[in-house]
Amino acid sequence: MAHASNPTASVGASVGDAPVPDPDDVGPDPRRTRQFALLLLFTVTGFAVQGMVPPSETQAVAVTALVGVSLMLAVRVSELPTWLFRAVVGLTVGALALSLAHVLTSDIGEATARVMNVALIAIAPPAVAIGVLRDIRSSGQVRLAAVMGVLALYMLIGMTFGFVYAVVDRLGDEPFFAEDDELTGSNALYFSFITLTTVGFGDLTARTDVGRTLSAFEALIGQVYLVTVVAALVGNLRRPARR
Repeated sequence: MAHASNPTASVGASVGDAPVPDPDDVGPDPRRTRQFALLLLFTVTGFAVQGMVPPSETQAVAVTALVGVSLMLAVRVSELPTWLFRAVVGLTVGALALSLAHVLTSDIGEATARVMNVALIAIAPPAVAIGVLRDIRSSGQVRLAAVMGVLALYMLIGMTFGFVYAVVDRLGDEPFFAEDDELTGSNALYFSFITLTTVGFGDLTARTDVGRTLSAFEALIGQVYLVTVVAALVGNLRRPARR
């Protein structure tokens, strides 16, 4: 008597012949990688324009525009709700309008334009942090997108403090620097990153208690960030996720 073929066994054999994908081996998402790459690119560009281009009205507007684009990309990679992204777009447009109004008229003071820049850039670091955490959680691994994200986050922190120092200088009764150097966007950025990286050349120092406290706080953030967050992520780049 002939035995009927077992369909289950046939299916099992066909499946056994093909390699079964590892559920932890999640391929990189090209879209998210591009988003993080663009975020890092615009952040570096904003840093370069503020640091190397001579101060001018055009440079100030360009910096505001680049900061706004970086913020929008930061919110995009974080996958926050659409309404929040639209609010960020509106905030960016408003900051750019104030920057242009300061250039074209005397009705908007420089302090107001600087405060708007602080409001713009201060939102970006927490948004990037959310995006990095979501990328690691979804992939189960530390991939290139996450590394680019933490590098952009580090630069955004330094740029945020640079804008804060500019606002403190503009609103305070005394110059920010003890050396009586004029605080420009370039030397505010230079002082901020020298502090964040804890290099401390000493050619520029904060004069007031507020400035010293802010710079000490930034140095602590920079030290902890480099030896924990960046080191941990780079050390675990593309390692398999734990089951």
